[in-house]
Amino acid sequence: MAYGNVKERDYYEVLGVSKSATNDELKRAYRKLALKYHPDKNPGDKEAERKFKEASNAYEVLSNPEKRKMYDLKGHAGLEDMGFHGFESSSDIFSSFGDIFGDIFGKRFHRERAGPQRGSDLRYDMTVSFIDAALGCEKQLKLTKNESCEACKGTGARNGASTVCSQCNGTGNISRQQKPAGGFFTISNPCSNCNGSGRKIDNPCNNCNGEGRASKTRSLSVKIPAGIKNGSTLRLSGQGEAGIRSGGAGDLYICVRIASHPYFERRGLDIQYDAKVSFTKAALGGEIEVPTLRGKATLKIPRCSQSNQTLRMTGQGVKAKDGRKGNQLVKIIIDIPKKLSARQEELLKELDTLDGG
Repeated sequence: MAYGNVKERDYYEVLGVSKSATNDELKRAYRKLALKYHPDKNPGDKEAERKFKEASNAYEVLSNPEKRKMYDLKGHAGLEDMGFHGFESSSDIFSSFGDIFGDIFGKRFHRERAGPQRGSDLRYDMTVSFIDAALGCEKQLKLTKNESCEACKGTGARNGASTVCSQCNGTGNISRQQKPAGGFFTISNPCSNCNGSGRKIDNPCNNCNGEGRASKTRSLSVKIPAGIKNGSTLRLSGQGEAGIRSGGAGDLYICVRIASHPYFERRGLDIQYDAKVSFTKAALGGEIEVPTLRGKATLKIPRCSQSNQTLRMTGQGVKAKDGRKGNQLVKIIIDIPKKLSARQEELLKELDTLDGG
């Protein structure tokens, strides 16, 4: 991500905090910068506006546990994978932070954005089986979320009928100026006559009670890519909450948890499996049948195999995005019988004599 042709700085450096900074430390650092570069305090100053956005992007990412984890792991590239591309305007910042902004600056700095607003992003936690995560699959999920009201097309008005608010002239805000120490500030509050929409609805939609959105349960198909790692996040663009006043929908983030397997263990693209082999087969060699991600397969046991020796089954591991396949690593566990028949004991004693025991 970048502003124009300027590469974005490290977010910890932007806020002036360490990588172990707590949420309270992040908030204090952001408050200091936001107060300094706030647009109302620096009217027409493009550099101050840029720094305001930069600090806001840094706080948005580092105050969010999932985004911070991805940023620490992959930097800005990881955020792009999640679909986060930063705030485009100061209005987006005021709208997105909502109560957080009011908490930091107080009511005089809080703004509501008139007109369409993007819907909220949603999170869905999904658990997939070990095999499905290794080979890839398609999952169905049900999600209840706010969608644009079909009856009023998201306008909130019956038959889409509304008029421009006479009190705010369609801006959605009532503005006034104050002169605290340091200069003038423009204070904008949502218009109480139209609730910040800029439009006056005389006949609210019966289906959504004038909200423009209604709760619905939807079924979605989600493709789980082969080789996905535990804790990965998938982004479904436009599948979040519907926007306000016909604004764009948010995104849906699928947080994937991989269930453990009773006998497989993943090591990168390789799969570890422990195979019990009789002591006679380990000594004489032969073949055994072992499970793999793709079904059963035959494994050749070399003569005189040792316990904890690892055999490699090429291409039987996890498939990567670039088409590479890992291997299945089979560790030989020599199975010693708990009881011996008289004949087995006799033969073992004879073998022990031949070994010089």
